[in-house]
Amino acid sequence: MADSPNRRVLVVGGGITGSTLALALAQRGAHVILVELRRELGGVGHGITLQGNALKAFHSVGVLDELAENGCAFDKLRMFRADGVQIMEMPAPPMGGPGLPPTMGALRARLADILARRVAEAGVDVRTGTTVTAIDDRGHEVVATLSDGTTATVDLLVGADGIRSSVRSMIGIETQPRSVGMGIWRVVAQRPAEMDCSGVYYGGPKYKAGYTPISDDLCYAFLLEGNLDRSFVGEHPNGKIMKEHGQGYGGVWGRVRDSLADDAVVNYQYIEAILVDEPWFRGRTIVIGDAAHACPPLIAQGAAMCAEDAVVLAEMLTGGDDIEQVLPAFMARRLPRVKMVLDNSLLLAEWEIHPDTPGADPGRLMGQTLGALCEPA
Repeated sequence: MADSPNRRVLVVGGGITGSTLALALAQRGAHVILVELRRELGGVGHGITLQGNALKAFHSVGVLDELAENGCAFDKLRMFRADGVQIMEMPAPPMGGPGLPPTMGALRARLADILARRVAEAGVDVRTGTTVTAIDDRGHEVVATLSDGTTATVDLLVGADGIRSSVRSMIGIETQPRSVGMGIWRVVAQRPAEMDCSGVYYGGPKYKAGYTPISDDLCYAFLLEGNLDRSFVGEHPNGKIMKEHGQGYGGVWGRVRDSLADDAVVNYQYIEAILVDEPWFRGRTIVIGDAAHACPPLIAQGAAMCAEDAVVLAEMLTGGDDIEQVLPAFMARRLPRVKMVLDNSLLLAEWEIHPDTPGADPGRLMGQTLGALCEPA
């Protein structure tokens, strides 16, 4: 006999994955507790590039229209040489289907704020400054001990707590993130008037530079290079350093770089990847999103894969099947898609680190990947 459709679900982690899952489940009648270690949900991070499949997921939970009010939609990607001469222009495929933009740039903090507010409005029991410290799977239910000393008894516990997931370790999955061998600088800057879509620059002194318009007057710019000293990791007023490291790139990217103040707050992170290729679940606990699969940002599909996980899992959990059936079916449905994205992202990273690799063709690989992602999640 199937479980009650009004399922009790504990979601660990209030980022894009966890918030989208909590919202989707609440909208479908589930009783959801969302725990987040930070003191509040909402705005963190710089710019984000959301392709059509991500937009489809956010549309399905009702947040896309609000996000689009301040975002920037576009339908192509341009590739340039380091000096700013255009190599090619690729149309962005309609990965979200008809009626949705192929791509949208937005402030990541804006997306997080919208999700946080909608989660509260949907009646989710949000507990910030809190996480799970112990998991007692009793077969028909899970009793989770929380860091505030309380317990929660639920039908399912979902670890949506990121690439360094505590839930993943607690259920005995030993897979760990690995370094890709590159780091990324990110900054929000003033958007030049001629910037009407994403652009990427190849063949320069670093691995790659690029940008995405994220509002009428702002853009998100990035620079990929090798792993620097750990002291650079995080957000610091390192505009001068990013400008120095970004020398050698022209065109619009060069103008964005030159516009940065020396004390502009920039973010630098090591790029890591993970793929759990054994079951993502143990009993009635499952990890999803970056806790199960995190890819380098070379195809701009990280948030999309996470949001798709959340929406698909919510649909399957509220479809009437037993949880014991849903979890393996969910992984079987999601693994081929996320593995393709991860494998192709890692191959692009290898080509960018070793640009003389015979047969390297980033444009072709990106086009093939995005074309495949036009298929529904």
